[in-house]
Amino acid sequence: MSMRDRIAQGKLFTDYCEGLPEDRAEAKRKMKAFNLTGPDELEERMGLMKEIFGRDTGSWIEPPIYFCYGSNIELGRECYLNFNCNFVDDGKIVIGDRTMFGPGVTVATVGHPLNPDYRMYMYADPVIIGKNCWIGASATILPGVTIGDNSVIGAGSVVTSDIPANSIAVGNPCRVLREINDRDRKYYYRDREITREDLAEEAGFR
Repeated sequence: MSMRDRIAQGKLFTDYCEGLPEDRAEAKRKMKAFNLTGPDELEERMGLMKEIFGRDTGSWIEPPIYFCYGSNIELGRECYLNFNCNFVDDGKIVIGDRTMFGPGVTVATVGHPLNPDYRMYMYADPVIIGKNCWIGASATILPGVTIGDNSVIGAGSVVTSDIPANSIAVGNPCRVLREINDRDRKYYYRDREITREDLAEEAGFR
């Protein structure tokens, strides 16, 4: 068994062998290059995203973004990540299609033993975020969490356990407030109604 196998299997690990430091250094070079791209350098930015994530996803990321490896993030299609998102991706992070992140979201796959004698070790547990999710600003998602499709995580929440699909969840620790319901399908904010006429008007400005 290799150290990389230990990481994948959730065993205790350290990350100073098997080319892991070199992989992180290369990832940070790409991360820095991406974060330094200007608003008129979209072709370069999209090329770097393809290098970082291994494919063209049609997603949009507002710089800056921060990660350990990048290659351990499976980014879905047509996602949106606002600025200052952070990914501790020693373990796998899966982000479903059309999921949106507010600014300052942190996703961490790594923890440390509570016993201080072994605190220098790490363990990794994957994080899975479904399709069509909305992760609010400054939310923190901890190791081993799965968030179901279509769910909304409130701003500032700390997600310590799984959240089912079609849920609105908030707080620290994050708890399900309620399911997304028929009223949510009719109103987008308070008493502001979603209508075909209004959407057609919006589309006419594009």
